[in-house]
Amino acid sequence: MSISDSTPLRATARGGIAVVGPCAAGKTTLVAGLRRLGHSARQIAQEHSYVADMWQRIARPDTLVFLDATYETCTRRKNLDWLPREHEEQLARLRHARAHCDVYLATDEMEPEAVLAAVLEALGLD
Repeated sequence: MSISDSTPLRATARGGIAVVGPCAAGKTTLVAGLRRLGHSARQIAQEHSYVADMWQRIARPDTLVFLDATYETCTRRKNLDWLPREHEEQLARLRHARAHCDVYLATDEMEPEAVLAAVLEALGLD
């Protein structure tokens, strides 16, 4: 697990957790797991927006979680029919969120349960 260099290991998830990342990084599954445990969480489709701070405008979260995955992983997970440049464009659209995230997690080698556990631990909610 990697945590953003600009933030402490533990972030506070008071009023809500927003989750961003490229398609097939695990956002929907993570949000479902957080909600199942009673946490206020939502997925922000920032990867599809040219508005750099859309995640802030929509959610105004207390905590921003960035899930990342490589082109190869995303393509395999969702059987996406896209080109590497489309994945790169999503990452470019996510730059602002990546720079401001509280928790950064590369999910390539992780099962969904491990992603949930890692995020809960990083947020001090385990």
